[in-house]
Amino acid sequence: MSSTFFGASFDATDAVRAAQFWAAVLDRTVADGADEHDAVVEAGDPGSGPRLAFHKVPEAKSVKNRFHPDLITRNYEGESERLLALGATKLHEVVRGGARWTTFADIEGNEFDLISG
Repeated sequence: MSSTFFGASFDATDAVRAAQFWAAVLDRTVADGADEHDAVVEAGDPGSGPRLAFHKVPEAKSVKNRFHPDLITRNYEGESERLLALGATKLHEVVRGGARWTTFADIEGNEFDLISG
């Protein structure tokens, strides 16, 4: 017996706004029925990653999140610029050996990494 990773849930001050940001980042759509309290970005084709759910909470994010998504791209510079245009904030960049990644914050302040690959 085992479990399957179905999706990830994120706290948000505006669930629709957060879902729209991540739908744009991942080239997906926000599922029907989204409102400021609950919104879902469904997984697309197989291999496109997990379902993402956003749920309204009364408080804003105040500390570093314990879980964050890692994205990978072959067009590192172009994708970095696109993420910034969507509203992400660049927090820091790391180059270590042959690896390179940037930590961004989404529009709710949740950290995520973009990896050059």
